[in-house]
Order: sequence, then structure tokens, then C-alpha cells
Amino acid sequence: MNKIMKSVKGVTNIVVPLLTLAILLSLLVGPANMLFLGDVTGNIINLISQLGRAGLAGLIALGVILHLLQDGWCSCDESS
Repeated sequence: MNKIMKSVKGVTNIVVPLLTLAILLSLLVGPANMLFLGDVTGNIINLISQLGRAGLAGLIALGVILHLLQDGWCSCDESS
């Protein structure tokens, strides 16, 4: 289980900066010019809208997502 948690944390540490870069590029050049990434900002806006319409379930899902993205969410040892 520890190995899986380390793998997920590693993937998350790679994906979050790439998502940030994709958002910035989408805002700078527009979604029409993002051939391989698509409409990143539109997808994030749709996700937030869906969470808002989901009421309590959306609020719980948002809490889980934010908890997973915080530093230190993985209780695995970095030294192992």
C-alpha cells in the first residue's frame, strides 16, 4: 500500500505543475490554439459548476480533492 501511495504522490507531483502550465498557456494563447490540450479552463469551469450543482456531495468531493492535493497527504516515508 505504501508503494501505491508513493506512486500516486509522484504522479500528482508531476500532473499539478503541468495542469498549472496548461491553464496559463490556455489563458495566454486561447483554447483554440491548444491543439493537444483542448479547453483546459473550460473543463475546470465545468468541473466547478458540476460540483456546485451537486450540493452536499459536491462539497464533500471538493473537500476530498483539496485534501489530496495538499502537501503531506501521503503518510509514506520519503526515505524508504
